[in-house]
Amino acid sequence: MSKITSLLNKFVLAVLILGLGLVALPISGAEASAGIADESNPPSTDKVSNERLEQAWERVQTAYTRQGERLDKADEFIARVQTLIEKANAKGWDTSAVQAALDAFAAAIPAAQAAHEAGASIIAAHAGFDENGQVTDRAAAIETVKALGQVLKDTRAAMNGTGKALREAIRALLEAHPRPETPVNP
Repeated sequence: MSKITSLLNKFVLAVLILGLGLVALPISGAEASAGIADESNPPSTDKVSNERLEQAWERVQTAYTRQGERLDKADEFIARVQTLIEKANAKGWDTSAVQAALDAFAAAIPAAQAAHEAGASIIAAHAGFDENGQVTDRAAAIETVKALGQVLKDTRAAMNGTGKALREAIRALLEAHPRPETPVNP
């Protein structure tokens, strides 16, 4: 029994990490840190501003890649949570809340994947940036960073908080069935 509990705890940790990744992506930070949303910082062609814009472009591309990796692993994640539910059911635990949260999460994935796909063409076109990520047209580059940031936001919105709800349902299930204390041999 402690082997199953240990497995469940490891699984929950993995679920929480993946769930956090899908739910809490650094979406608007790239635009804010680049200063492109700040109206008091008008566009300029100086090197420092372009460097910040290039860094913002790199950050939103990294966030887009991570988001894509998480979406690619969604089926595997769903299968792992379903396995957790089956094991908990075998113990006689009430898993209805986790199952409902998992169903909602799974239903949101196709819309999130569709929203995410729009970013591929933005990255491929990389308007305002050269192939090395250097600014070639500041105004176009700003719009490109904003557009990719919007794709990240739209993808997150398509998930509609289902990752967080799933994480909370799993946490509630585990809190309702705490792990038994294992005696320490002297």
